[in-house]
Amino acid sequence: MRTITRRWKSWWSSNYVSDWWEEYVYLRGRSPLMINSNFYGVDTIMMDTDKGQAARAASAINSCLHYRRLVERQELQPILIQGLVPLCSWQYERIFNTTRIPGIETDKIQHWSDSNHIVVYHKGRYYKVIIYKGRILKPNEIQEQIEYILNDASEPLPGEEKLAALTAGERTTWANARRVYFNTGVNKISLDTIEKAAFVVTLDDVPYEYDSADPTKLDKYGKTLLHGKGYDRWFDKSFTLCIGSNGRLGFNAEHSWADAAVMSHIWELVLCDDTIRNRADAAVLCHVWEDVIMDNIDKRYENDMKIKDVTPPTPMRLKWDMKSDCQSVIETAVVSANNLIADLDLKIYVHDAYGKGFMKKAKVSPDAYLQMALQLAYYRDSGKFSLTYEASMTRLFREGRTETVRPCTIESSEWVKSMDDPKISTEERIRLMQAACVTHQKGYQDAMCGKGIDRHLFCLYVVSKYLEVDSPFLQKVLSEPWRLSTSQTPHGQTGRIDLKKHPKCISAGGGFGPVADDGYGVSYIIAGEDVLFFHISNKRSSNQTDCHRFADHIRDALADIKSMFVEPPKQNGKA
Repeated sequence: MRTITRRWKSWWSSNYVSDWWEEYVYLRGRSPLMINSNFYGVDTIMMDTDKGQAARAASAINSCLHYRRLVERQELQPILIQGLVPLCSWQYERIFNTTRIPGIETDKIQHWSDSNHIVVYHKGRYYKVIIYKGRILKPNEIQEQIEYILNDASEPLPGEEKLAALTAGERTTWANARRVYFNTGVNKISLDTIEKAAFVVTLDDVPYEYDSADPTKLDKYGKTLLHGKGYDRWFDKSFTLCIGSNGRLGFNAEHSWADAAVMSHIWELVLCDDTIRNRADAAVLCHVWEDVIMDNIDKRYENDMKIKDVTPPTPMRLKWDMKSDCQSVIETAVVSANNLIADLDLKIYVHDAYGKGFMKKAKVSPDAYLQMALQLAYYRDSGKFSLTYEASMTRLFREGRTETVRPCTIESSEWVKSMDDPKISTEERIRLMQAACVTHQKGYQDAMCGKGIDRHLFCLYVVSKYLEVDSPFLQKVLSEPWRLSTSQTPHGQTGRIDLKKHPKCISAGGGFGPVADDGYGVSYIIAGEDVLFFHISNKRSSNQTDCHRFADHIRDALADIKSMFVEPPKQNGKA
């Protein structure tokens, strides 16, 4: 069957996994996108922003548009592994002008070649904002449009405020509502405007806050980006750019069109722009740090700044005509969204005791180091080991997406058990951890190079269903829950920022909801040499999980690993 599959698929597909993965894992899923699939990213929280909401929104929107132009012209430099091997850039094509369209049985990804507008949501109202007037509008011109929206005192139309709750709920319900209530007239015109927008922008009426003395503010920040109020993000769009009332940024991204590393790349570029040039203030729009090497986008940006300002088009309110039965469907979707939100708990743990610098001194892979810490934390949290998922990219191959790395191995479990065994010496624990890290690193490298097992098993399962051949083995393997689902957010993909000169220009990464009802979703980012961020989620309905408790276990695990390497070895007794 394996040979037949390869020959058959090779006739019409350039990658034997990605199209099936997109369809069966994402598009055929009927469960809500909010929390279950979409993910979020946060700002450079350690940097203070003195820009207001309108100015920061304008700057970020302008940056996104410039990078869209680079993507469209195929001028965005690909990421190189070790500076030599380029990664496939296919996923970048759908960053902008893209929407996931709901269907009765399966959704579809709709991408338009261009779009001359974005859609802005503020206090329950939707606006069409033109972003071209012979050229990309400059930040100060976009800022004028944003301020118009912020100053507009009009009320939402009936059903308008909570309309996006339909995109947060069950896909079949949304598909039926879309067909019945949004297929003709002004509703269709307005819905088309949203779906064909380059992206959606939400101007929130709450601040996005980080306070080292009050960690709950950062947790709230993450939850606000992941789900908001359940109706103030258009969860079908490729991404929604979110701006807090205090000027901090974030995004909520749909997952089917690409993987998180792609969105993280663009996000890093947007955040870098704020650091290397003060673009939102009209008085200093052309200021660029002297030590920044100008690339194509910087030159184009300077050229745009020399062009005479124009009067930007006035934002246009979208019109809706939603009858009472349509409003009832929306309210039902709001209730479903609120139930999902109430069941989610999220903790963003900032670990600043040490970071990548110490891990390198320990002479192990930083990713393997953190995966071992997560294994130790989970074992102490639940008293057992569990199937663990770690995402690895496969973009060394054309149209590659991800493969699964399985960090829970025989070697890692032996090391974990040794950490709480007083009979085992520190030297032996170090040896066991190093062996576990070598095994993990090899598994990660194999996954990147197409030698993983999970995507191959997945494709065999699809073929078995097509041929109507039951496979108890495949059914068992693919039905096992991932109670610990993890992912590392890449950092430093652009090379545009020197962290030695701008040490606070580090994003806190982003996160996602739990994959299993009784499991954790853990995203982490190695941000610079001395700080780590962990985004930990779980469902409150499970009495087996608690993200705050798990964060404490991560903290203790990282401390125990460090002490193992720095304290004098003890032949007998815990290090």
